[in-house]
Amino acid sequence: MGPEHFGWGGWWVFPVVMPLIMIIFLVIFLYFVFGRGGSKLPWWNNSEGPSNQNGDSETAMEILKKRYAKGEITREEFEQIRKDLES
Repeated sequence: MGPEHFGWGGWWVFPVVMPLIMIIFLVIFLYFVFGRGGSKLPWWNNSEGPSNQNGDSETAMEILKKRYAKGEITREEFEQIRKDLES
């Protein structure tokens, strides 16, 4: 074997190994996007959206109670809004 054959022993590396590496990266990417119980991307799985787990929208009273529990509104504001909602 002369110098003209030097390096030809690895010609198969690019067409065989590179597609395998690409497939492995694709599988890893899909796992991180879809495989861990949903994506962390805000447009895919919005856990703080207006829906509860049943798919029904929250009522105004539930939202009001959550805001009061978080301390976003005072007791007086809570009572006033509750009265407005009940009427």
